[in-house]
Amino acid sequence: MDAILLTNPTNKEQLIMSQPESFDVIVIGAGPSGAISSALLAQKGYSVLMLEREQFPRFSIGESLLPQCMAFIEEAGMLPAVRAGGFQFKNGAAFYHNDKHTHFDFTKKFSPGHGTTFQVQRAHFDKILADEAERFGVDLRYRHEITAVDINSEQPRVTYRTPEGEVREATAKFLLDASGFGRVLPRLLDLEYPSDFPVRQACFTTVRDNITDEKFDRNKILITTHPVHRDIWYWTIPFSNGQCSMGVIARQEFFSAYSENLDERVMQIFNEDAYLKELLKNSEIVRNAMQITGYSCNVKSLHGKGFALLGNAGEFLDPVFSSGVTIAMKSASLAAALLDRQLRGETVDWEADFATPLKKGVKTFHTFVSAWYDGRFQDVVYHDKHNDDIKAMISSVLAGYAWDENNPYVKDSERRMNVLAEICRTT
Repeated sequence: MDAILLTNPTNKEQLIMSQPESFDVIVIGAGPSGAISSALLAQKGYSVLMLEREQFPRFSIGESLLPQCMAFIEEAGMLPAVRAGGFQFKNGAAFYHNDKHTHFDFTKKFSPGHGTTFQVQRAHFDKILADEAERFGVDLRYRHEITAVDINSEQPRVTYRTPEGEVREATAKFLLDASGFGRVLPRLLDLEYPSDFPVRQACFTTVRDNITDEKFDRNKILITTHPVHRDIWYWTIPFSNGQCSMGVIARQEFFSAYSENLDERVMQIFNEDAYLKELLKNSEIVRNAMQITGYSCNVKSLHGKGFALLGNAGEFLDPVFSSGVTIAMKSASLAAALLDRQLRGETVDWEADFATPLKKGVKTFHTFVSAWYDGRFQDVVYHDKHNDDIKAMISSVLAGYAWDENNPYVKDSERRMNVLAEICRTT
């Protein structure tokens, strides 16, 4: 069918009325969950269109990966490219609070699987994954923004705007929303649901750190508890190029006492901790500070007629244990496998085989995040004595193995956390 161009005189956009393009799968967003899910499906022989609103490379937070991520990257055939990316090696997490130093070594974990990973500047990392998806045959289109979705037709239909301002349509047998904090389908389909976490704010920047402390371990993320307020914490993530991501998380009202200039604000709050002040005394800001408010989110359902939500498009907890990218990649792996079965004609159950197993790991992370902020897990982390077996189980969760139900701190996370915190508080 020849295209008919319709121009609305009150709008610069142009609507191209033609036969919509047709694909097996349309993926919304080219971040980690989008790149991995689309690559897995393309390698199965399906036609996949991936629409990304931004132009890669682009900045994103979520820079400290967990070892569990490596399994999903490997599954998608992207591990050689990631290893060649020159990223900062990571083997654990370090914690600090008022002269108490402790750390978890991910190679000494309870669960089998990768024990190391990387700390990444997401602009470079996400571009590598997206490039790999293209290499596997995914039709990736940058600067294409979804404006409408129709899931009531025979096949899901998306309307999108091209970089030239044209409005086009495409249909698919299934949609995967990997749009992250853009949350395209939750917004368009009224799926958003309040998180049970309080509204917190992240204020962060990137610096050339110039760290001279030889005891500082660049192979680990550093999580520091505020010297006075235990529900406020800092992240310090070293990169391989001598730069470092640094940020602070607190309730929104906490920030009102500090400078309105975000660069100054970050440094003021970091300087309240004597150790961080000394550690980063020679740092130079290389990216203007930013802030995100109310990042925790949830949805009414992770799937529906003709669609599923991946990663942050569905639920995001909190950045404290860097679980976001891991959950996103897990959801991509689960969804791609289930969708392959569905497209081959099998009857599948998205609740039983996607939402339920995904939520098991999310529940584990939820326990650890909640226990961090109410002090239970901090009492465990900063306790003077650690049982090696229990520490290995905790290390597994912190390494991202939140779905390993052989681990007692996954299978019965809330009760186990309560008991362990009580023991640490009384001994």
